[in-house]
Amino acid sequence: MPRTAAPPPPSSDGTQAVHRAASILRAIAQAGAEGDSLAGIAQRLALPRSTVHRILGCLLDERLVERADGRRYRMGPLIHEFGLTPAAGSQDVRRWRHAVEAVAARTGVTAYLMRRSGTEAVCLLKVDGNAVVRFVPVDVGQRRLLGVGAGATALLAALEPARADDMIRAVAPGLDRYPRLNANSLRAAVALVRRSGFAISQGTVVDDGFGMGRALPASEGTPHLAISIAAHATMVTESRIAAWKKVIVEEVQAAGPGRARD
Repeated sequence: MPRTAAPPPPSSDGTQAVHRAASILRAIAQAGAEGDSLAGIAQRLALPRSTVHRILGCLLDERLVERADGRRYRMGPLIHEFGLTPAAGSQDVRRWRHAVEAVAARTGVTAYLMRRSGTEAVCLLKVDGNAVVRFVPVDVGQRRLLGVGAGATALLAALEPARADDMIRAVAPGLDRYPRLNANSLRAAVALVRRSGFAISQGTVVDDGFGMGRALPASEGTPHLAISIAAHATMVTESRIAAWKKVIVEEVQAAGPGRARD
């Protein structure tokens, strides 16, 4: 089970509880729609079960989490209600929706819009292609550590070199559940992105999966979004990879700098 970033050290002004609650929410989000158990959350965060249990009780009272099956915890209805408020993420989706939809239509596979969020990447948008066998390793709202999957790797590589290396050290303890990933393999993947412009994930996260991602241009500052695709390994050939790269480049260029699509 992967570990998330460790909560901050104790403080005397009450902020520690807020940081721990936020860490618990991130751990639950990372677990996906099925949620996670008390023991699983405590293990992810390296916190005492009694501490996690106490904070989860408060989050349940506030409807920020809910019980999935009496034992597991998942995001609660208040999180969804908060998400209805316009925010930067919704603007990102509006800005790039057409490009993601076009990539899915032209490649026939599932396309994603991913956003960097701290040490993780979160899925903002998923569009299915028309392939007979669909490969969907990530759902909207699900989070992955930077470097886990093509979109998350493209976002990691978009950071300045020193910051990317700091991030690799931060996420390395959470790579336990991915036998083919470690700090060195992430550094190699980042180097590949910087040479080719594309992140490739082939059998590193899911045995029969292939992913490809590219960071999206930002009007200012470091790119924080990536477009990626996921396909079943049986669909992948060198010629198809080349064609998919061409499609992604064309659709990103067609979106144009600063141009929003309805």
